[in-house]
Amino acid sequence: MNEIAKQCKQLKKNFQPKIKDPTQPVSTWSEKDVLDKKIVNTFVIIFRTRGCTWALKSGCSMCGYFNDSLWKNITDEDFLKQFQKIMEKYQDQKYIKIFTSGSFLDPKEIKPKIRNKILKTLYETAEKVSVESRPEYITQNNLSEIKKITKTKKFQIGIGLETSNDELREKIINKGFTYEEYKKSIKNLKKYNYTSKTYVIVKPPSLTEKESINDSIQTIKKIKNLTETISLNPINIQKNTVVEYLWKRKQYRPPYLWSIQEILKQGKKITPDKRIQCSIVGGGSPRGAHNCKKCDKKILKSINDFSLKQDTKILKKQDCECYNKWLDLLEIEKLSFGSIVDI
Repeated sequence: MNEIAKQCKQLKKNFQPKIKDPTQPVSTWSEKDVLDKKIVNTFVIIFRTRGCTWALKSGCSMCGYFNDSLWKNITDEDFLKQFQKIMEKYQDQKYIKIFTSGSFLDPKEIKPKIRNKILKTLYETAEKVSVESRPEYITQNNLSEIKKITKTKKFQIGIGLETSNDELREKIINKGFTYEEYKKSIKNLKKYNYTSKTYVIVKPPSLTEKESINDSIQTIKKIKNLTETISLNPINIQKNTVVEYLWKRKQYRPPYLWSIQEILKQGKKITPDKRIQCSIVGGGSPRGAHNCKKCDKKILKSINDFSLKQDTKILKKQDCECYNKWLDLLEIEKLSFGSIVDI
């Protein structure tokens, strides 16, 4: 176990999950996304599960979704009660996104028979379902079972590759899989005519703002011919994580919104025929990607609008005084020992 893995594990040592109702999902809501090149309403589901298997072992340095997990096995009956409550809020949206604390295809997190029952019910109405999974669960066995349900309808799996740099993914992010394993999972998806969405992290700890921009751009270049959708994943400060540990000690700052805009603009030039998008959690707050507060709201809107319409002209012009400060930071920060925090 490397040092970052040990620290991830240590931060969970005294963690006590809050008592939560196993029959209640974490959340559901409706949001805009694109289906068949049209902007549509999508139904978003977050199931409450035992937790990500990797998080229970050590976990990623930035991920705090385990805070919403039960940390104990959930009965089939309770899981189906969650699903029943979810379906009471469903309004026949054709595009459905499913999230858990970890991997929808992990049999320890969701039993295959429960997973299949959920998909069968959703595909009675839905045209597309999107889930997330680590590469080790994107197996031919799992995909062949799902194919019996989806048939000719759309199915997408989001994979948190984060970076194409194996050393950075292992020693800083502690992701627990290699770039080659990611490529193998993509190959398996293509065999079943399924699509992938690949998450690319923006500003992992230890990288400066400029280094992070460059790493994201290099990753986009490397995966552009592998995945159908690229989704930027700007770090937000989640509780009981290595990133929060650094942030509280003023050794880390979440990325600037200017950096995200720059990656989106360059990324779209690199891969004009693929979707590149970004959904920012906690944007405009000290714990999320932000600029100077004055321009945060309009920059966040431009990033959201671009993600839907894929037109780089939407991305806001550099008309705030903090833009030049950001440019200066990109040059000054290389003289420091990492991320320069807000003063």
